[in-house]
Amino acid sequence: MITDPISDMLTRIRNAYMVKKAKVCIPYSNMKYAIAKILATEGYVSGIEKLDVGFGEICLSLRYDRDGSAITNIRRISRPGRRSYSGYRFLPRVRSDHGIAIVSTSQGIMTNREARKRKLGGEVLCEIF
Repeated sequence: MITDPISDMLTRIRNAYMVKKAKVCIPYSNMKYAIAKILATEGYVSGIEKLDVGFGEICLSLRYDRDGSAITNIRRISRPGRRSYSGYRFLPRVRSDHGIAIVSTSQGIMTNREARKRKLGGEVLCEIF
C-alpha cells in the first residue's frame, strides 16, 4: 500500500529519467493527472496519455534535451507527515523562477507563478527544475 501517491509519482518520473526511458506509466488519480498536465504545459514532458486499463493509468512521454533530461531535479515539499502551506506572497521562487513549484489551491492545482498572479496561497506539493 502506498501512503503517499504523489511522492510515488515523482519518484517514478525521476527514476525513469535516470535510466533514460522514453515513457513512464503511473496509476491514475485526478491530482496526478493535474500535475501531469502542468508538467506537459511547462515543457518538462512531451506528452501525456490517459489509459483506461484496469483502474486507469497515466503514461508520460519523457522529454530529453541535448544536455540530458528536461528535469534536473524533482523534489516533494509537502509530505503526509509535514504539510507545507504558503500564502501567495511567500510562495517559493524555484531557481529564481527558472523552475516551478506546483501548488494545490482552492481553485485547483497550478504553478507558483500562476498562483502568485491570482493571489492564491495553498499547499506547496513539489518543486521541479
